[in-house]
Amino acid sequence: MPPTLGLVLAGGRARRMGGGDKALLRVGDSTILDRVLARLGPQCERLLINANGDPGRFAATRLPVVADDVGGFAGPLAGILAGLDWAARNEPGIRWVVSVPGDCPFLPRDLVARLHAARAAQSVPLACARSGAWSHPVVALWSVDLREDLRRALVEEDLRKIDLWTARHGIAVSDWPDEPLDPFFNVNTPEDLEVANRLARLHPD
Repeated sequence: MPPTLGLVLAGGRARRMGGGDKALLRVGDSTILDRVLARLGPQCERLLINANGDPGRFAATRLPVVADDVGGFAGPLAGILAGLDWAARNEPGIRWVVSVPGDCPFLPRDLVARLHAARAAQSVPLACARSGAWSHPVVALWSVDLREDLRRALVEEDLRKIDLWTARHGIAVSDWPDEPLDPFFNVNTPEDLEVANRLARLHPD
């Protein structure tokens, strides 16, 4: 498996949670972010957090924090571009970035390997996860070589929809079951947080 940088997208504004950082909410005995890092870390060469505002709120992770390259809260693609740019500047030997949301406490431990396998099988530069009938375009594998094309799409075309951009290059899909636990369950609301805590008790691994 090629060396891969893990990028945790924690730059959302969490409107449905009333603001703040969803990644710092607790599920069980840990923050969601700690759970994400524990699951993703062993699969990657390095980890990076994408977040806007004061990076000091993530100081406990001792990880680099990079803000969006494109202003105006341009959505997940801006965070992905920031991760690709960071990899190109700081880790030129890493040509792949896997992105995950910072609010998914149950990520699979074989995520990166399976995304790479799907990409290689279809000879395309991108791959994303799907569970049941739902695709997860932010849980995805990205080629650093596409970063200038992504920058043009964001800056010159004002493109914001992930699916529109990935369709231009070809994207493979890797499937996971969504029962008994959807590995890509994400916490968007206070009710979701209650569900996540219940799931964590039922599925401690």
